[in-house]
Amino acid sequence: MTLSWPGRGTASSSAKTPNAEPERFATASGHGELHFGDNLTALASLGKTHRGRASLVYLDPPFLTGRVHQAIGRAKAPDESGPRLLGAARPRRDAFDDRWEDRGAYLDALGSRIEALKPLLADHGSMVVHVDPKTSHYVKVLCDEIFGEDCFASEIVWRYRRWPSKTPNFQRVHDVLLRYRVSAKAPPRFTTLFEPLAASTLATWGTGKQRAVVEGKRRARSSTTEEPSQGVPLGDVWDVGLIAPVARERTGYPSQKPEALLERLIRALTHEGDLVVDPYMGSGTTLAVAARLGRRFLGIDQSEVALETTRARLAAAGHELFAADASERAAS
Repeated sequence: MTLSWPGRGTASSSAKTPNAEPERFATASGHGELHFGDNLTALASLGKTHRGRASLVYLDPPFLTGRVHQAIGRAKAPDESGPRLLGAARPRRDAFDDRWEDRGAYLDALGSRIEALKPLLADHGSMVVHVDPKTSHYVKVLCDEIFGEDCFASEIVWRYRRWPSKTPNFQRVHDVLLRYRVSAKAPPRFTTLFEPLAASTLATWGTGKQRAVVEGKRRARSSTTEEPSQGVPLGDVWDVGLIAPVARERTGYPSQKPEALLERLIRALTHEGDLVVDPYMGSGTTLAVAARLGRRFLGIDQSEVALETTRARLAAAGHELFAADASERAAS
């Protein structure tokens, strides 16, 4: 089964046309790098230099909203040196353009990038594409074509609470994360994560690990052991809150995702020292969390706001990025 639309596979979308080779930045340690420019061009080059190196590629592309999204800066005193002022006007800058000719142009651009990132993945690796319910069904079929239906691993529903809107419909309170393995035969990189036990479980069984008591060939009852329970294995519906307006991690970038969401993905799908790639870097959440968890990181974006936001965020955590030639000289 395949998707079709007028002009599919043509170079009609300017977003598909490769541009000049992106500018590269890297940490002095060589554990992280950032490519500033068109992600399709960058992925094509990385497919040669980084083939089979990534354990996880996470992409949070535009959501086909049909508008330009702006980053919102922090409000300052009139002389720009004082503290933030409540109610003061906050500076805004265009962060990224999410306007498309039609859905076909959007899928063309996204599909070409998913095809280009596939060679980066190790045999045990995973790709996770983060979309909304408006596009998830189209992207699912598109990824089935590129990776193969047997490589589909899971659909994760990220559920959150938001300020309600007046609409004659159910409130939209979730996004969709589609996970694909690069190989259906190779054992995937996967670490089971656990959630706390439910209050009812604790009241009935306590904190001990449960076990089944089998009599004959049938389970007769449950019991507990003295071994502490790790909790409940994490399912595919995740309750992770949106970033609060006053949270320290908030950068003002319009599509910023919570660190808690990326931490689950990175802890589950990678090991320490593995490479994590984000072709739509945005505010740099993926890179910041990967660095904190001891993973190597690589981000790509053509937005100057994304570049500035991510570099500042990583520098604050002790991972300053320099022009690639300078960092490579420092490392040597």
